[in-house]
Amino acid sequence: MRIALLEDDPQQGELMKIWLEESGHNCRLFPAGRECIKALSHDSYDLAIIDWQLPDIGGDQVLAWIREHIDWMMPVLFVTARHEPEDIVAALESGADDYMIKPVQRSEMLARITALGRRANAAADNAALTLGNVVIDSGKRQILVDGTDVELTGKEYDLAVFLLKHTGRILSRGHIMESVWGRSANLNTRTVDTHVSRIRKKLDLTPEKGWRLTAIYQHGYRLEQVEVKESRLREAVGQV
Repeated sequence: MRIALLEDDPQQGELMKIWLEESGHNCRLFPAGRECIKALSHDSYDLAIIDWQLPDIGGDQVLAWIREHIDWMMPVLFVTARHEPEDIVAALESGADDYMIKPVQRSEMLARITALGRRANAAADNAALTLGNVVIDSGKRQILVDGTDVELTGKEYDLAVFLLKHTGRILSRGHIMESVWGRSANLNTRTVDTHVSRIRKKLDLTPEKGWRLTAIYQHGYRLEQVEVKESRLREAVGQV
């Protein structure tokens, strides 16, 4: 997963970052709340780990911003030195999905992240086999559109599955590159744009087929399902 880690203690933050990356996650560390919000406003992540006590604004304020501005219910793991029941309740009622009490333990953190990721991806994994007129056969690594097998390269297939599994979400180019090409990939974002253009054409991701694949200015892309009848009606009205 691509994880945003908000922790103002440099040593603790770097240690948690190492734990996450050793476990196969991509992690970006933020030392302050406003810096994290700025990054979240133009980049996308699969999960956020938020410390409550920060040098500028509170972690609860960052959490409130996430719930108001992020276009999907991104899992948030709240980290706090407070251990009173009312503090935990306050964090959960503010929109946190889970919490940890400091000092953070490696095994507990990784277990909670795995559980949160599993819950967040369960719906997408179950629905990913058939989405509208698109069927994904993960065993054969092929995609069928209206019953016809579409010829795709390996990366085109990976990109298509990534977009389809995250239908409705805004995905930044950086997030797409790390998830499809790997975090060590030294690529220009133009590579993403070129592959998205090919996917749009090959899978016929158009409103007439029930899809809208939109480029989000200075951010990335969002794939959405739309009502075919409504899209055709709007097109007909536009031609009158």
